[in-house]
Amino acid sequence: MEELCMHEHFDLIIVGAGPAGLTAAIYARRAGRSVLVLERSSIGGQIASAPKVENYPGFSAISGAELAERLYTQAEDLGARIELETVTSIVPGPAHTITTDYGTYTAAAVILATGTVHRALGLPGEDTLSGISYCAVCDGAFYQGRDVAVCGGGSSALQESLFLSDLCRHVTLIHRRQEFRGDPILLEALQTRSNVTILPDTRITALESRNSTLTGLLLEHAASGTQSHLDVDGLFVAVGQQPDTTLSQALGIAGEDGYIPAGEDCRTPIGGIFTAGDCRTKDVRQLTTACADGASAALAACQWCTRQSREV
Repeated sequence: MEELCMHEHFDLIIVGAGPAGLTAAIYARRAGRSVLVLERSSIGGQIASAPKVENYPGFSAISGAELAERLYTQAEDLGARIELETVTSIVPGPAHTITTDYGTYTAAAVILATGTVHRALGLPGEDTLSGISYCAVCDGAFYQGRDVAVCGGGSSALQESLFLSDLCRHVTLIHRRQEFRGDPILLEALQTRSNVTILPDTRITALESRNSTLTGLLLEHAASGTQSHLDVDGLFVAVGQQPDTTLSQALGIAGEDGYIPAGEDCRTPIGGIFTAGDCRTKDVRQLTTACADGASAALAACQWCTRQSREV
């Protein structure tokens, strides 16, 4: 006779411990639901790497790390269980089965809050050379007093450049377009820094190296086609994000662009599975909209759990 395998069961399992996932955990616990949050890398998601957050209501300025810690502490104090485990599969059913690299769980409802991952430049050597980073807060200290470049035109690139200008001897900001998409106030602050050079209409065409370490960049001006060389000790890439599609594609709910199509109620086509945060199809991806998604998804998931319990 086969031995039955008993899996630990929760009302709600949330995949991802960024702002959306942690907000969902807070709302679900306040509704009295048992909650497990599974995160594969670091609590707080990408916001934890932000040197300074100045557009979150209630805080004129707060570091991303502190904000992430506050979200985590609030969710944990309310009784949410938070584990560092990588979800390898989700099997939908009357009770959804979630398998991780440590074990298996079941849940009445699941929220995918898997966020996005850094977009790469796609240049040869980018994933193997030492001296290339996607996080100034994480790696900026290694380049104190040295020359670095930042590639990108959004708010993240501007913030990274400002942060690095306080540490590095010189920062060169490279953007392929003439106009920057980031907050104008950040660009204005950057333009006042004496150790910052801004190169618009410029793209990086090659990475130069010696002994598997980045030594410089080959640049090309978009309008003239003129090429130039820039000596740098480090390159920080901030050219946007792309959705993490590992689980959504396996479930068959990812759109053509990789994001999960879902309305403001955060419902996916699979009953009992919801999505929240930057991985959801929407026009605006900000910290505040991620938290809003987390609240909406949690309340919808709690309603689902209530209906399912009545049908049993």
